[in-house]
This record gives sequence, C-alpha cells and structure tokens, in this order.
Amino acid sequence: MGTESGRAPAHSGSDVARLTVLSGPSGVGKGSVVAEIRRHHPSVWLSVSVTTRSPRPGETDGVEYHFVSRAEFDRMVAAGELLEHAEYAGNCYGTPRQPVEDRLAAGLPALLEIELQGARQVRTAMPEAQFVFLAPPSWDELVRRLVGRGTEDDETIRARLDAAKVELEAEKEFDVVIVNDRVERAAKELVALL
Repeated sequence: MGTESGRAPAHSGSDVARLTVLSGPSGVGKGSVVAEIRRHHPSVWLSVSVTTRSPRPGETDGVEYHFVSRAEFDRMVAAGELLEHAEYAGNCYGTPRQPVEDRLAAGLPALLEIELQGARQVRTAMPEAQFVFLAPPSWDELVRRLVGRGTEDDETIRARLDAAKVELEAEKEFDVVIVNDRVERAAKELVALL
C-alpha cells in the first residue's frame, strides 16, 4: 500500500540490515502471517518474545514465546534486557534486546511481531526500523477472529476488542499498512518488505 504516515520510508537505498516491526490489533492475524512466512521462508529470522501468559495448546517454549514467571519478567525489565515490554490483557510481553542487536550487528535483517505499546517503544529506541501495521479487512472480521479463537473467556475477549478499537486508530503511525484479507497474500507482501 505504500507509506501511509506521510514520512519518508525508514530505510535508505543501501542494503543495510534493518529491523522490521510488525504490529496491529489483537486478533488481526499477526501470528498467522508470521507462521506462513516461517513455513515458506525459514531463513526469515523472527525475534522470540518473552511472556508471562500461559502457553496455548500446541505452543512450545522457545518457539512461539519464552514463557517466564512475572518475577523473571520484572527482573529482565529492571536489568534492561528487553528492547520493549508491555502489559496486555493481564499478561506481560517483551522482546529480548541482545538477540536483535546481535542479528543487526551481523548485517542480517530481523523481524519483530509485537503489540502497539511495544512498537511505540521500539520507534523511540530504534527510529530507523521499518514499522508495518497489519490491519483487518473490516471490524466485523476482527470480531469474528477474536471470538472464533475459543482460547479466551468473555471478559478477556471484551478487553481485547476494547483495546483493538484504540489500536486501529494507530494505523497512521506506521510506515506501511498491510490488510490481512488473506494470510498468504499478507505474508508475501511482508516478505517483499523485508
């Protein structure tokens, strides 16, 4: 779709390794798009976040997330070990700083899949990164996806929908917007940006 924010793209014409940050509202399909990319492009490196939430069925520690206690998460924050961190729907999420910095220092691109709060923190810490907003094709589709997960209670779904309304307003803060109407197409568009 191109640059939505009116700013020049965050990259220069050189082949310098760049951090790409993928964000968007809860339920938009960030995880599905990233899984599609990993399936077809295993060489694309994705930072594995830490979280205090419990694993969902089928999730493996160290693959989808590093699952940690609240005490360990708080220790990581205090030690400056996280590039960004946020509390979302009662759970904490964060990006370990060292693996991202090591990847970029080696001249290799890195991809983060994070929530809006975290994306804003990364923009402050690494403004040269490329920020990509994954948008739903419609509000009704976003509601259908969130409710259809079947992994959360009504109160959590309500909290995620309330947050999603606010998160959708942040689209204009991003360099590029990808509409996730089909996971395969959205994944191809994101790979092209990397």
